[in-house]
Amino acid sequence: MKNLKIAFQGENGAYSHIACENLFPGSTVKACPTFEETFKTAFDDDNFKIVIPIENSLAGRVADIHYLLPKYKLQIYGEHYQPVQHNLLVKQGTDLKDIKYIRSHAQAIDQCQKIIQKHGFKTIISADTAGSAKDLSKGKDNSIGAIASLISAKIYNLKVLMKNIEDESNNVTRFLIMGKNIIQPNYEKNKQYITSCIFRLKSIPAALYKCLGGFATNQVNLTKLESFSVKNTFDQTNFYLDLEGHIENSKVQKALEELGFHTESLNILGVYEASPFRKK
Repeated sequence: MKNLKIAFQGENGAYSHIACENLFPGSTVKACPTFEETFKTAFDDDNFKIVIPIENSLAGRVADIHYLLPKYKLQIYGEHYQPVQHNLLVKQGTDLKDIKYIRSHAQAIDQCQKIIQKHGFKTIISADTAGSAKDLSKGKDNSIGAIASLISAKIYNLKVLMKNIEDESNNVTRFLIMGKNIIQPNYEKNKQYITSCIFRLKSIPAALYKCLGGFATNQVNLTKLESFSVKNTFDQTNFYLDLEGHIENSKVQKALEELGFHTESLNILGVYEASPFRKK
């Protein structure tokens, strides 16, 4: 799909960059330093779509995203599951015996503890994996290695010392594809869909229990339900929810009507086809 504009958070070579290349090969890709700038890019320019990580199978949710979803109100029109494979990258001409320090994002370091402990590496926390590779390529210290993707090694002319060094092989990140003015897919009974929304409960006893009852009585399966505070207070809470089904399905409609009755606000973020990865 050419001539598309895609934005992601991080440096070139990040796992988000890999997801963009897998989803939209040949597109124009923009690397943004923060999630806020990534969302703002699509908010200000209808021609941009963004590819955003929302959760990881090992590290859990990407917390910043939940606060940006209601702020910018972009629509979700797809999801993508990207395997994460960490690699030990070093400067050209460097050997394992030269390495004393490992630099990377905190989560990547946590996910590669076996290799780090085996070789007694000291760790340096950085903002992201690809940024670690970029910094390594610019520096002159051969005692530092970086944990990053294979594409980072190619982009920054680094040597791949070890491949797939993660402790767990089932490390997968779920990404959302978002933008403005998205048209939801027509409902087809033979396809599987996900509907995502954010809602805020009324401040009354048992509100959460009551609003979820509609999903039970209508046999609608929830695949994700998370809470997060509103405006840095403990007084109100927003909820992010993913459910299996299309909003045009009568059972989903009834369940959402029940949800809406018990909420102060309800924002449908998107209706989109479920990724084939969910069947694995």
